[in-house]
Amino acid sequence: MRKDLIASAVAVLLFTVVCGLIYPLAVTGIAQVTMPGKANGSQIERDGKVVGSELIGQDFQGRRRYFQSRPSASDDSADATFFNNLGPNQRDLATQQHQAAVAYARRERIALADVPVDAATTSASGVDPHISPENAEIQARRVARVRGLSLDRVNDLIDEHTDGRGLGFMGEPGVNVLTLNLALDEETR
Repeated sequence: MRKDLIASAVAVLLFTVVCGLIYPLAVTGIAQVTMPGKANGSQIERDGKVVGSELIGQDFQGRRRYFQSRPSASDDSADATFFNNLGPNQRDLATQQHQAAVAYARRERIALADVPVDAATTSASGVDPHISPENAEIQARRVARVRGLSLDRVNDLIDEHTDGRGLGFMGEPGVNVLTLNLALDEETR
């Protein structure tokens, strides 16, 4: 019995060191050498300052000159992300989605029936950096008008910042709101 206990303790200690220390350090080291940008969170810098990450949505609410991200259950910080944890049959979820759709329709000056789904629903993580191309196309009219750009130029920027399907067949195309807004800032400097 004592041999089994010692063997078990040694196994736990060994696997803790290998799986909890050696393996993570090796993977981190390989990632830092082979793809340092991604290993460090795909951070975007402007003028030597980190302004965000390609992987995390940011809050642009209240700034009409920017494309707006999806609604988020998280606060303004991506330090603690969460989703709303409401089920499809809960009245609170329906109310939240309806309020978001009404606000979007009012801001974009469109009919409530024309609001894209991603403009009224949160993502699972609460910080999805992408919106649908349809959502971006609707917002393009407002952004072009406020920034004094042609709609064609804004649509070109949308196309440049639209990611395709993963591996060519998984998921849906998405427009990265942060990189698009940064490109707009460069355009109108």
